[in-house]
Amino acid sequence: MTAPIKVLLIDNHPLVLDGLKAILETYDHIDVVGTAANALAGLSVAVEKRPAVVLMDINMPQINGIEALELFKEKLPSTRMLMLSMHDSREYISTSVMHGASGYILKDVATDEIVAAIEAVASGGTYFSSGVYDVLMERNRDMAQALTSREQSVLLMIAGGKSNRDTALTLEISERTVETHRKNIKRKLGIATTAGLTRYAIENGLIER
Repeated sequence: MTAPIKVLLIDNHPLVLDGLKAILETYDHIDVVGTAANALAGLSVAVEKRPAVVLMDINMPQINGIEALELFKEKLPSTRMLMLSMHDSREYISTSVMHGASGYILKDVATDEIVAAIEAVASGGTYFSSGVYDVLMERNRDMAQALTSREQSVLLMIAGGKSNRDTALTLEISERTVETHRKNIKRKLGIATTAGLTRYAIENGLIER
């Protein structure tokens, strides 16, 4: 028999927290190992309990869920982070993904969808509730269109692990020009690292995983 999925819930609204806990505990394959009213308290519980999935609200006191993502990733790199929010704003969604969230679901979705999201991220996948997915895809289309054809070529080279020198030789441009394109790509996509650019290229089907 497969071990249940260990889940930690973090939300500063007691009614949401208690209601979610009560509902998830009716599923045999989900084990709610703890709850917390803020991210820092949740991190302490997570370090002790080692959940497979942390279901965390975004808007919380002290530090918000997005800021907390990096703390969780640093302390518990194998724990999957699933954001729960009432906001379907493009900024919240894209920033959550950039900071390492594996999924983003809205608070008004059905219980079965929350369970499906937990199952998906626990197995190594990602999950975005339908409204969120639409916003995310619209953002990706907008960003891809914002890149010039030359920038898209440079992005593919970067994502393929090529150095500035190799990229310059292949595209027959100077290394300085490659570096300028690289900076412009990062600025347009709102992505700060080479690893982030590679992840973006994979998730958008520009290169194979």
